[in-house]
Amino acid sequence: MQMNKRRNNMKNLVIVESPAKCKTIEKYLGSDYKVVSSKGHIRDLATTGKFGLGIDVEHDFEPNYQIIKGKNKEVTALKKDVKDANIIYLATDPDREGETISWHIYDEIKIPDEKYKRVVFNEITKDVVINAINNPGKIDMNLVRSGETRRFLDRIIGFRLSKLMQRKTGGKSAGRVQSVALKLIVDREREIQAFVPHEYWTIEADFKDFKATLDKYHGKEVEIPNEVEADEILSKLSKSFKIESVTEKEKNKSAREVFKTSTLQQAASNKLGFAPSKTMKLAQDLYEGKTLSNETVGLITYMRTDSIRVSDSFVKETFGYIKGKFGENYIGYVKKGKKSENIQDAHEGIRPTSINRTPESVKAYLSNDEYKLYKLIYARALASLMADAKTLATTVILENNGYTFKATGSVLTFDGYLKVYSEYEDSEDVILPDLKNYKSGCITADDITKTQHFTKPAPRYTESSLIKEMESLGIGRPSTYATIVGTIKDRGYVVLKDKKFEPTEIGIETTDKLQEFFSGIVNVEYTANMEHDLDEIAEDKMDYKKVLHEFYDKFEPLVEKAFHEMEKKGPEETGEVCPECGNPLVIRKGKFGEFVACSNYPTCKYIKKDKKEVVEICKCPKCDKGMIVERKTKKGKIFYGCNNYPKCKYALWYKPNGDICPKCGELIVDKNGDNICINCEEDK
Repeated sequence: MQMNKRRNNMKNLVIVESPAKCKTIEKYLGSDYKVVSSKGHIRDLATTGKFGLGIDVEHDFEPNYQIIKGKNKEVTALKKDVKDANIIYLATDPDREGETISWHIYDEIKIPDEKYKRVVFNEITKDVVINAINNPGKIDMNLVRSGETRRFLDRIIGFRLSKLMQRKTGGKSAGRVQSVALKLIVDREREIQAFVPHEYWTIEADFKDFKATLDKYHGKEVEIPNEVEADEILSKLSKSFKIESVTEKEKNKSAREVFKTSTLQQAASNKLGFAPSKTMKLAQDLYEGKTLSNETVGLITYMRTDSIRVSDSFVKETFGYIKGKFGENYIGYVKKGKKSENIQDAHEGIRPTSINRTPESVKAYLSNDEYKLYKLIYARALASLMADAKTLATTVILENNGYTFKATGSVLTFDGYLKVYSEYEDSEDVILPDLKNYKSGCITADDITKTQHFTKPAPRYTESSLIKEMESLGIGRPSTYATIVGTIKDRGYVVLKDKKFEPTEIGIETTDKLQEFFSGIVNVEYTANMEHDLDEIAEDKMDYKKVLHEFYDKFEPLVEKAFHEMEKKGPEETGEVCPECGNPLVIRKGKFGEFVACSNYPTCKYIKKDKKEVVEICKCPKCDKGMIVERKTKKGKIFYGCNNYPKCKYALWYKPNGDICPKCGELIVDKNGDNICINCEEDK
């Protein structure tokens, strides 16, 4: 009797990754369901066995998994919930990593095969969640094997090369994709340093309402290599120009397709100034759900995707919205992206879950940065289904003693998708005067000028352009772009100057050493081919153990050779001598960065005290006597505090900009690129 009662009380269990989703999904599904979170991965490779890999490479790459430190509590709770449940729905994220997490849960907890189902939510909305529950599947083991293979490769390459770099160069890490991304930056820097600029000149005619540029001479392109030739041409020109032709052509300008992970990160960087990691954090929050006035709902679809596909239902809803708000002539068409073998089309592009949920309608429930990102995603998705913008392009050809000058202009005649997306695109309007009916057929220039120019090298990578380049080359995946960019910054291999990457000395040295010994593996082609192999494994077209064996048989002998033959870098001498023993002072690396010490360590333990100049940022608002300066905790973390310490203990974690909040009198600080009053938490 008691057993029957217990069975009747058993609920269906839904396991998701993030706790933020639980309440929302539970509300959608009702009282028969309990929703819990694994809080991400529950287990990972151990650091035991040969080289600490946690992989038995000598026995067909058998992994040794262990519960992640600090996750025993979650695993114990999951086991209890699974035991008490009727049916278990594994609802981790809809990608390769999410599939792998589901399998780890299934395998670690020993869920009976007949008791579990696999479901995916591309968006956290009621209809989508219920539909997924009603149409479950099973874990895709091909996708799991692909995910495992990626993890094995990253562990082997990361552990072996990182240990090598730490021992030989002082570099902190190396990796399958991060080292290739770093190589792109180093190669670009060397291109810039080796670049020899070439001089060239242009000649421009300045008229009252427009300017025209020298284009051709007797039908041939004009190249002016120096000032002498520029002056020679100028001597042959008069200020009177004949209007040879005026042509007008209507052109269509179409909107870009909805965002995918890479293009979202690029646009958020260029238009909003967000780092890729910040963009993904904000997008995660928008996807998992926000509490509005009368509901809790996910505002966007899943944000880790390289697809631009959108559902038929979203297209239908959006077309109806466009017709009602702007008129039928603003309705566009569904954009089709170029087919690529790298694209995984398991789910949609990044879009709002409902076009009727406008940015303004949800603004009050979002942080300022969440609102900015949602507005960008919303505008891009809406614009992608709107009509093309139309422009009238005008070209004017002017003749002067056999020399042809050209002026071009463009006027917007129908705004189309720019109705909603103009703030994210630069205007191309250049208005030319009406010259079609110019009576004399001639026009007089106010002035004709020459200008010197020099060719420029390819620009340094920004965070945005590096991600774009990685995607175009087929290295990395949507889920890894932000992490890779963050890693090479955190390791000190690159620095951002004026939002552009410059490699550091250790970044260049690490790249050079890797190229000396691993040029056949640490390169774009090999890494892209490996991504292709991982996709083939996911589609059951390639055996994952064969891929691992072929890689390891090539890789490990190179590592062994490098450990024996790579020259170890000694500490750099400063040119100073130790005041205590007379030996040279050298630059050493410690837990908290570089420091200067005696080369005769440990016999001599002299360390040079850092006499770093203290920069006073602004006056302390608390004591009104001291100044706010940059300081460090005992663990090396930077903070900003009053130099009148210990009399005044005022301190901040974020750098103040010197301005005072008019509401509360607190200092305004720079928090992740935004000027914010910490006390009021408002953007300034």
